[in-house]
Amino acid sequence: MALSRTSKDEIERVVREEWGRILASLVKTLGDFQLAEDCLQDALISAFEHWERSGLPRSPAAWLLKVARRKAIDRIRRDRGFAAKLPELTYLYELENSVDDVEEGGVISDERLQMIFICCHPALAEKSRVALTLRSLGGLSTDQIAAAFLDTGEAMQRRITRAKIKIKGAGIAYKVPEVEDLPERLASVLRTLYLIFNEGYSASSGEALTRVDLSNEAIRLARITAHLMLDECEVQGLLALMLLHDSRRSTRVGGNGEVVTLKHQNRARWNRAKIEEGTAILQACLPLGRTGPYQIQAAISGVHAHSVDWKSTDWAQIVELYAALLCFENTPVVQLNQAVAMSMAGTPERALEVLSALEGMESYVPYHLARAEVLGKLGRTLDAKDALCLALEHTQNSVEAEFIRTKLGNLH
Repeated sequence: MALSRTSKDEIERVVREEWGRILASLVKTLGDFQLAEDCLQDALISAFEHWERSGLPRSPAAWLLKVARRKAIDRIRRDRGFAAKLPELTYLYELENSVDDVEEGGVISDERLQMIFICCHPALAEKSRVALTLRSLGGLSTDQIAAAFLDTGEAMQRRITRAKIKIKGAGIAYKVPEVEDLPERLASVLRTLYLIFNEGYSASSGEALTRVDLSNEAIRLARITAHLMLDECEVQGLLALMLLHDSRRSTRVGGNGEVVTLKHQNRARWNRAKIEEGTAILQACLPLGRTGPYQIQAAISGVHAHSVDWKSTDWAQIVELYAALLCFENTPVVQLNQAVAMSMAGTPERALEVLSALEGMESYVPYHLARAEVLGKLGRTLDAKDALCLALEHTQNSVEAEFIRTKLGNLH
């Protein structure tokens, strides 16, 4: 009999939620990233074939892990270097009848977080570390990662492939970093978690504006990291930033699935518990004097969170905070965000100058939306329409596309 819609939904849920955990366990066991991923893919094919006949097992994730291990045994057997891999094969046999996860190790209690640090090995370029981690553990497609990096899908796929080859060729061991090695990996890890959160908070493609599973996973991993590294202010700052942003999640989409901008959100429905937690974390680390970009971004989000309404927002303070952020991250995206704040603070002419000087933003939807907003404030309606048309041309998210069409219809 064919799988029911419920069964298919369950399979998709298992794959979405458990892929990273299973892959991390396989990589730790096999020591070979590509082999682990291939075996898990084989297990998924078997799952669809087997579950269609027999229904879902009691623990789909455990079933996938066990079958993937068996696939690994079969692949190793067929390998010409079988004798050299015999100890590895023996270990897999021992695991074959177990559905338990690989044992915990080192100082990190979550295997997916272990893998994040492993994928962020210093031997890899930072962009490759982040991309590989997002692909392997964050559940993001190559195109979604490319959108986060303002890159093309083809270029990102090549980057991920090269990273895997580098890991294997350099003999990079899949082991938990020692405590003294963790700080040097931290910047890339935090960027990884933030990109995962951003993809969940504002999906780059698809039919939904948000992907709650991704943002929740990023917050969960950020909490674990913050617990492990209590003295790292930027870890605390990132967690605060995520919580403050996520406090607005339920108000960002209307009853018909439409985008609701910050200006029009019902602030009474913002999650006060997350705002209070994020604010408390930020207030605890800012006085320590080890300020960094995530703490500053959290402070910006905090200004919004504690503003009674749109009109009372202290845009001048936000402009100043973006100026501080530029000292750490002088990037086009930060400059764009500061320009938006400048426009809201009453200087749209200056904002347009900043936006016009930015380069490499042709396919970045927020850039065209920002230009449309500023041009509208300056009374340049036709130019604002052109900017919105460019935004519509480049968006890959259907909810965002409808939002842009509505804005176009409201321009007179």
